[in-house]
Amino acid sequence: MTGIGVEAGAQAARSRALAVLRVRGRALGVAVLPAAAEVILLAGAATGHLVGPGWDAARWAVGVLAVLVLLATAGIALVVARARPAMTPTVPVAEESAPDLYRMVRDLAERLAVPAPSAIALTPDCDSWLEDRTHPAHGPPVRTGPGAADMPGEGRRPRRVSVAPVLVIGSPFLWWMRVGELRAVIAPVVAGTGPSAQPDIAAARRFVRGLDATLAVAATPRRGPLARGACAVLGRVARLLLGACREHAAQMERGVAAAAAERAQTVDYGLRIVAQEQVGLAYAGWDRLLTRVALPAWRMGRWPSRLDAGVVAALTELSRRDRLAEGFTSRLGERPACDLLEEPGSVDEATSLLAARLFHGGPAGPRADWAPVDWQSYPEEVVDRTWRADAARLHRVLDSLGPRPARHTAAPTLARILDHLTEPTDPATGPMDPAGPAATAPGAALVPARIDADTDADTGLTAADDPDEDDDPGTERSALLAAGLSAEVAREENAVPRGATAAGQSPPCTLWDGGALPLVPLQPPRTARELLTDHITAMVCCAAVDTAGAVPALDWLDGPSLLLHGERAADLTPRVLSLIEEGDPGPLRDWLAAAGIRPEKPIRLV
Repeated sequence: MTGIGVEAGAQAARSRALAVLRVRGRALGVAVLPAAAEVILLAGAATGHLVGPGWDAARWAVGVLAVLVLLATAGIALVVARARPAMTPTVPVAEESAPDLYRMVRDLAERLAVPAPSAIALTPDCDSWLEDRTHPAHGPPVRTGPGAADMPGEGRRPRRVSVAPVLVIGSPFLWWMRVGELRAVIAPVVAGTGPSAQPDIAAARRFVRGLDATLAVAATPRRGPLARGACAVLGRVARLLLGACREHAAQMERGVAAAAAERAQTVDYGLRIVAQEQVGLAYAGWDRLLTRVALPAWRMGRWPSRLDAGVVAALTELSRRDRLAEGFTSRLGERPACDLLEEPGSVDEATSLLAARLFHGGPAGPRADWAPVDWQSYPEEVVDRTWRADAARLHRVLDSLGPRPARHTAAPTLARILDHLTEPTDPATGPMDPAGPAATAPGAALVPARIDADTDADTGLTAADDPDEDDDPGTERSALLAAGLSAEVAREENAVPRGATAAGQSPPCTLWDGGALPLVPLQPPRTARELLTDHITAMVCCAAVDTAGAVPALDWLDGPSLLLHGERAADLTPRVLSLIEEGDPGPLRDWLAAAGIRPEKPIRLV
């Protein structure tokens, strides 16, 4: 029955591929219609049937039209054939650096009776797929190391490679999954090389990818009116053809996937069910690690160099907190899939750097203001520096909002923030005028996008966002301070060039992304209330470290955290929100007193 299912899926995919090719054939047929009409007119004149001034004028008109259409068709066909298809940024894995991994994949392909992938690459995401890189612009990867992210358009030589597609594996899978689990997960993916070798399917895919790349070419900015007109025609034709074959292409890919899944049922079927559970768990832990742990470091100009190793720690912590994940840590005694790599540390570093570039827009390599950080140094290099940078920014913005009260000195203290947010506005002078530079900086009005879900301290999972939650920071003073912080943060971000290389130059633009980084931003810009909450929380944490002996720490699921008397301070945010939204410092002052934190003492800023 399995063989019948595979054959049925392959036949369905091939029939859809032929439908895509028929769209191409009809387009060519329409393009040669004027030329065919011209041939008929010329033949009629040669036989003496279609003669006279009217027929002569028709021959000239149709002849000119035929020439123009044929030239346009040749130009469009040339662009479709030569346009560089999109290629996912990956970290190439050479065979000499992972012989066991290549051996496992080839053994799997042999068991599935399909061609082996031509190469293996890693992506900083929880997914795996086959990617065709047979276009002349897609040469085989030749670089390794932290800066070896396979970014299209960088140091490529146009040359053909093997017809077999490249196997792209999500790097978190290698560190979290065991060898048998990884084999079971990628079996359906490797099985897809069989349909990929079918000539009709391969031709249909090349045509669709060419049309997609043509749209990118048409969208490239042009200066001259002639170039803009040509691009408009090119884009219109490409969109028309894509619309005609979109449904057929989608059905073709579904057939390919069905045939591959059916074929892979003969390999580790029982283990694949367990492995799929690990896929979902790895995705949850990876997303949590990026948004809660990596993102604060990226904002500080540091990139964690062992993200894949960190996901193992995060998922282990999740299994400790969440009873639904009980038993997952018992697998850790088996051989991890990263043992298939000769140097897993260097590969982890390369994928971590690529993740920073894709999700945050960081530079392509380390430099003075973009340095790696290990997990042992994370609390000191990232958490403490982030808190003190936020505290310094908070006091700069507060200085710009108006004169300092006489009872407050120039030293930065938490008491100054508490008094500022709780003192009523003087009705004689009206609301404060944010006359400082922060209030008038570009980007002062940030559009509220969403509020991050609250963290469940027991399970490490996120609660649902409240769609009715308003972003109004609360009191008038809170709103003014939040607006000033938003403007200051926007100005600082605009002053930092994004996506620059190690030499300080911007990377070359490519057709697939237009040079825009990050490609996959993790979160929208923080709202005004989020910024104000983060900055006041940072001020409290600095005061706790400087006056109460607290220490910065890293929580694998929640990111930066404060250890107060050896325990995590998990109840601080509601008290900060009470101060911001209601102007009530009582809950926060009680918390400070109970923790032994002295708000009147100056804190150290960066």
